[in-house]
Amino acid sequence: HVQLVESGGGSVQAGGSLRLSCAASGYIYSGNCFGWFRQAPGKEREGVAAVYIGGGSAYYADSVKGRFTISQDNDKNTLYLQMNNLKLEDTAMYYCAAASGRLGEDYALDSSNYPYWGQGTQVTVS
Repeated sequence: HVQLVESGGGSVQAGGSLRLSCAASGYIYSGNCFGWFRQAPGKEREGVAAVYIGGGSAYYADSVKGRFTISQDNDKNTLYLQMNNLKLEDTAMYYCAAASGRLGEDYALDSSNYPYWGQGTQVTVS
Protein backbone atom coordinates (compact mmCIF):
# COMPACT_ATOMS: atom_id res chain seq x y z
CA HIS A 1 0.00 0.00 0.00
CA VAL A 2 0.97 3.62 -0.56
CA GLN A 3 -0.08 6.61 1.52
CA LEU A 4 -0.13 10.06 -0.07
CA VAL A 5 -0.52 13.49 1.50
CA GLU A 6 -0.80 16.61 -0.67
CA SER A 7 -0.05 20.17 0.34
CA GLY A 8 0.65 23.53 -1.22
CA GLY A 9 -2.73 24.48 -2.60
CA GLY A 10 -4.22 27.91 -2.15
CA SER A 11 -5.62 30.96 -3.86
CA VAL A 12 -3.66 32.80 -6.50
CA GLN A 13 -4.31 35.40 -9.15
CA ALA A 14 -4.30 34.47 -12.80
CA GLY A 15 -0.76 34.44 -14.10
CA GLY A 16 0.64 33.45 -10.74
CA SER A 17 2.38 30.29 -9.59
CA LEU A 18 1.95 27.56 -7.01
CA ARG A 19 3.91 24.44 -6.15
CA LEU A 20 2.06 21.39 -4.92
CA SER A 21 3.79 18.71 -2.89
CA CYS A 22 2.87 15.09 -2.34
CA ALA A 23 4.55 13.20 0.49
CA ALA A 24 4.51 9.47 -0.18
CA SER A 25 5.06 6.58 2.19
CA GLY A 26 4.65 2.84 2.06
CA TYR A 27 5.64 0.56 -0.81
CA ILE A 28 7.38 2.86 -3.27
CA TYR A 29 9.83 1.57 -5.82
CA SER A 30 11.76 2.78 -8.80
CA GLY A 31 9.70 2.63 -11.96
CA ASN A 32 6.36 3.07 -10.27
CA CYS A 33 4.16 5.68 -11.91
CA PHE A 34 2.90 8.62 -9.87
CA GLY A 35 0.59 11.30 -11.14
CA TRP A 36 -1.27 14.51 -10.47
CA PHE A 37 -4.96 14.74 -11.25
CA ARG A 38 -7.55 17.44 -10.81
CA GLN A 39 -11.29 17.71 -10.57
CA ALA A 40 -13.33 20.86 -10.91
CA PRO A 41 -16.94 21.06 -9.67
CA GLY A 42 -19.28 19.35 -12.07
CA LYS A 43 -16.45 17.93 -14.16
CA GLU A 44 -14.74 14.58 -14.40
CA ARG A 45 -11.37 13.97 -12.85
CA GLU A 46 -8.61 14.57 -15.39
CA GLY A 47 -4.96 13.65 -15.55
CA VAL A 48 -2.57 16.58 -15.36
CA ALA A 49 0.90 15.06 -15.24
CA ALA A 50 2.61 11.77 -14.46
CA VAL A 51 6.16 10.54 -13.98
CA TYR A 52 8.07 7.40 -13.07
CA ILE A 53 9.72 7.22 -9.67
CA GLY A 54 13.46 7.32 -10.21
CA GLY A 55 13.19 9.28 -13.43
CA GLY A 56 12.22 8.59 -16.98
CA SER A 57 9.40 9.83 -19.13
CA ALA A 58 6.99 12.46 -17.89
CA TYR A 59 3.56 12.95 -19.35
CA TYR A 60 1.41 16.07 -19.43
CA ALA A 61 -2.10 16.97 -20.41
CA ASP A 62 -2.16 19.28 -23.42
CA SER A 63 -3.89 21.93 -21.33
CA VAL A 64 -0.87 22.30 -19.01
CA LYS A 65 2.09 21.65 -21.30
CA GLY A 66 4.63 24.43 -21.04
CA ARG A 67 3.09 25.73 -17.79
CA PHE A 68 3.25 22.81 -15.33
CA THR A 69 6.26 20.70 -14.40
CA ILE A 70 6.19 17.45 -12.45
CA SER A 71 9.29 16.55 -10.46
CA GLN A 72 10.39 14.37 -7.59
CA ASP A 73 12.79 14.25 -4.67
CA ASN A 74 13.52 10.58 -4.15
CA ASP A 75 15.41 11.18 -0.90
CA LYS A 76 12.28 12.74 0.57
CA ASN A 77 9.79 10.48 -1.23
CA THR A 78 8.07 13.63 -2.40
CA LEU A 79 6.41 14.46 -5.69
CA TYR A 80 5.97 18.05 -6.83
CA LEU A 81 3.84 19.91 -9.34
CA GLN A 82 5.14 23.36 -10.22
CA MET A 83 2.32 25.35 -11.76
CA ASN A 84 3.15 28.58 -13.57
CA ASN A 85 1.03 31.06 -15.51
CA LEU A 86 -2.08 29.77 -13.81
CA LYS A 87 -5.39 30.31 -15.53
CA LEU A 88 -8.95 30.50 -14.25
CA GLU A 89 -9.62 27.07 -15.73
CA ASP A 90 -6.91 25.54 -13.54
CA THR A 91 -9.18 25.98 -10.52
CA ALA A 92 -9.83 22.51 -9.12
CA MET A 93 -9.10 20.06 -6.36
CA TYR A 94 -5.72 18.54 -7.13
CA TYR A 95 -4.92 14.95 -6.20
CA CYS A 96 -1.73 12.96 -6.06
CA ALA A 97 -2.03 9.31 -7.05
CA ALA A 98 0.16 6.24 -7.28
CA ALA A 99 -0.15 3.34 -9.67
CA SER A 100 0.83 -0.23 -8.90
CA GLY A 101 3.54 -0.28 -11.55
CA ARG A 102 4.63 1.21 -14.83
CA LEU A 103 2.10 2.75 -17.15
CA GLY A 104 2.64 3.56 -20.77
CA GLU A 105 1.94 6.89 -22.37
CA ASP A 106 -1.61 5.90 -23.25
CA TYR A 107 -2.45 5.05 -19.64
CA ALA A 108 -0.42 7.36 -17.42
CA LEU A 109 -3.07 10.11 -17.31
CA ASP A 110 -6.02 7.74 -16.88
CA SER A 111 -7.24 7.89 -13.29
CA SER A 112 -8.67 4.37 -13.47
CA ASN A 113 -5.11 3.02 -13.46
CA TYR A 114 -4.29 4.49 -10.05
CA PRO A 115 -5.41 2.60 -6.93
CA TYR A 116 -3.82 4.93 -4.36
CA TRP A 117 -4.97 8.51 -3.81
CA GLY A 118 -4.31 11.42 -1.49
CA GLN A 119 -7.03 13.55 0.06
CA GLY A 120 -6.51 16.44 -2.35
CA THR A 121 -5.53 20.08 -2.10
CA GLN A 122 -7.61 22.96 -3.45
CA VAL A 123 -6.24 25.37 -6.03
CA THR A 124 -8.29 28.48 -6.76
CA VAL A 125 -7.28 30.91 -9.49
CA SER A 126 -9.05 34.26 -9.68
